[in-house]
Amino acid sequence: MAQGRLTTHVLDTATGRPAAGVQIQLSRINGETSEHIKSVTTNDDGRVDGPILDGEDFAKGAYELVFHVGDYLDTLSGTRKEHRFLDLVPIRFGIDDPDQHYHVPLLISPFGYSTYRGS
Repeated sequence: MAQGRLTTHVLDTATGRPAAGVQIQLSRINGETSEHIKSVTTNDDGRVDGPILDGEDFAKGAYELVFHVGDYLDTLSGTRKEHRFLDLVPIRFGIDDPDQHYHVPLLISPFGYSTYRGS
């Protein structure tokens, strides 16, 4: 059985704080189709309670995390914009070694984002 796991966290670089309450969807990508695996929400620390994917479900392949940052940013401003600059942020990535820890963090602000493979 694979020993690796997938984790994430979301940091709000505009406020310098963790982004709590961000909904995240994980899907496995199979060619032109995707299979929804799990939906989670960040806690007060901007993290998810436990790995998003681990154990026998953690396998080689292509995956996508979709971060619902528009809803989070609306809560900060107190208004819902009809046309948000950022709304859904998809990050596609590959898992090549199911025995490793894959950490995919997201750094957001109202007008930009970045990611990297963390530890």
